[in-house]
Amino acid sequence: MVVIVMERVTPSARGILSRWMIEPRAGVFVGQVTARVRDLLWKQCCELAGEGSVVQLWSTVTEQRFAMRVFGNPRRTVVDVDGLQLIRRAPKGKANKENPR
Repeated sequence: MVVIVMERVTPSARGILSRWMIEPRAGVFVGQVTARVRDLLWKQCCELAGEGSVVQLWSTVTEQRFAMRVFGNPRRTVVDVDGLQLIRRAPKGKANKENPR
């Protein structure tokens, strides 16, 4: 399963995802796609995000059973701590600038 959350992105970025995934809530996309399609969608989302941000989560064989990556200027960023991916919240009024992993 793949989940993509988009904030403050262009309508074309959301349109690309709506062809492959369902959007149960504004900016949240869920679907079951291959790893290749997942990576291609990620690339397109990053190119079309504009000033927005994108977070992608997918099922994988790890201790947590999922992995995630972040692009743009999100309010929360992914931090790797001893092999576990955790979320770090930005201080109030600031957003961290992280690029795709």
